[in-house]
Amino acid sequence: MSSIQPPADTRVFVDANTLVFHFAQHARFGAACTELIERIGRGELLGFASADVLSDLAHRMMTIEAMQVLGWPAASIAQRLRRNAAEIQKLTLFRRAVEEAHQSGLHLLPVTPQQVSAATSISQQFGLLSGDALIVAVMREHGLVSLASYDADFDRVPGLIRYAPA
Repeated sequence: MSSIQPPADTRVFVDANTLVFHFAQHARFGAACTELIERIGRGELLGFASADVLSDLAHRMMTIEAMQVLGWPAASIAQRLRRNAAEIQKLTLFRRAVEEAHQSGLHLLPVTPQQVSAATSISQQFGLLSGDALIVAVMREHGLVSLASYDADFDRVPGLIRYAPA
């Protein structure tokens, strides 16, 4: 693991937690993650994400906004949102975050059925949750070795360089 700031010209995959810290302006990690996203926008880094990462970003921003705006506790937030569909329609931050991620300079990579299959093997091999294993599968498919993520589980994957906010 290194600092969140990779060297210039690094090809880096950006995990959803890095984007969430940026868009939610996280008190501890937000500034470092924002600097990373801004460096991608300026072309100092070549940033990548995948469709599943943006979906994860949208879900997490939706729950964060529901907690902030509606005052709901984190426990069972997804179930509460399901039961209160009208409240979802009032939320806007999750949509804005995804739109801004599209405009940030990130190159968005598709997820293929073959990568999903490869991820199942990666999950078993390294003890990763399926979403994290899918990130590794997508990265491998595109020859990426650098990852901006707070998630230390990725440290179990040999050859992967993780840049984390400190």
